[in-house]
This record gives sequence, structure tokens and C-alpha cells, in this order.
Amino acid sequence: MNAILIIAHAPLAHALRQCALHVFPDCGALLAAIDVQPNMPPEETLHTARIAMKQLGDEDRGILVLTDIFGATPSNVAQKLVDGVKSRLITGVNLPMLLRSVSYRAESLDALVSRAVIGGTQGVMQVAITAPQNQPRRSNDQDHDDHQQ
Repeated sequence: MNAILIIAHAPLAHALRQCALHVFPDCGALLAAIDVQPNMPPEETLHTARIAMKQLGDEDRGILVLTDIFGATPSNVAQKLVDGVKSRLITGVNLPMLLRSVSYRAESLDALVSRAVIGGTQGVMQVAITAPQNQPRRSNDQDHDDHQQ
């Protein structure tokens, strides 16, 4: 089963991990989070992330690394960690992406990456609310003298 490492600006990484644990309480051993503090040097973050990768990984397990913003410190650190074979990196993490990743962590690493990206993109949508004055009138409405202000 694949492991997941979240590296994001504080407090996002741990908050996402807590949300995942809320939905999947049994995923904690294979789900780690590193919050990058504003004053933390990138080298320190990289050192912490390498330790986390060693704790999560083994010969049979891949690691999916999720970060928040491409080009920011968490992403730059993660790029130094992943090898493209036993570990992969996706930026732009959101909760739908993480939950999809946890759900499918038993699949191959390639399939997991695909499912994670799809989950993240499908989880972002515009929800349009029709204004009341544009809604069709219900046939059982008694008051036909609607006035807008």
C-alpha cells in the first residue's frame, strides 16, 4: 500500500491530515504531514521531509507527495525528494484530492497519481445559485403580486 506525505504551508498540511483521519481513521500510519513555518529555512524542511520519507517508505511501498503551491518552498523541497519511480509529486493539494488518494492508496503509484489529480480537479466546481426572482413560479403560490425592491 502506498504512503502519502503532505508538505504545505502551516497549518495546512496537518489540517488536511486531520480531515483525512476524520474520514479514514485507519490511515494514520501511512499519512504524514509537514507544516512549513514562515521562518523555517528550506534546508531544515528538506531534512525533516527526508526523515518522513524514510519512515513512510519501504521496498514495496511507493510514496505520493502532495504540496500546496507549485514554485513555493513546500513544492521546491518536495521536488528534491521524489525520484519519479518510487515517489511522485502533485502540487495544488485540496481535500478532495487527498481523500481520493487515501481511498485508492492500494493501487499502483501511477494509478494513484491519476486518481488523485482527477479527484482534485473534479472537487473544484462553481456552484451557481439561481436568484429567487429568476426562479420559475410554483403553481401553488397564492401571492401573485411579487415585488422586487
